Amino acid sequence: MNGNSILVDSNVIIALTNGNKDVIPILNDRVIYISVISEMELLSWPKISEYEICILKELFNDIHIIDLSEKIKEKAILIRRTYSLKLPDAIIAATSIVYNIPLFTFDKEFAKIEELDLLLMQFD
Repeated sequence: MNGNSILVDSNVIIALTNGNKDVIPILNDRVIYISVISEMELLSWPKISEYEICILKELFNDIHIIDLSEKIKEKAILIRRTYSLKLPDAIIAATSIVYNIPLFTFDKEFAKIEELDLLLMQFD
């Protein structure tokens, strides 16, 4: 990946679709990636409308989605065992580490992971 890449957590996509403009400067001029786990989380939200699904799918057309690989699985297992993260978060962190892409998130739980290149944003 190039130095202009960023892996975006699902909470950033939610913030963006809810009108949070604070995330836009961080995303501008970046090659944006998400984990397949984030894609699944967003599209399986219990109260999501068909309209919101269409919006997300349109957004996903402009984003690179990273599937699970053996390296990501192995790293996620190690991260989960070491830091007691939820499995989806461990997979997202592993994706960031394996692909050497900074992770952009609002979730401070990721700060536990020392080897993770993290862009942590605070809610206002």
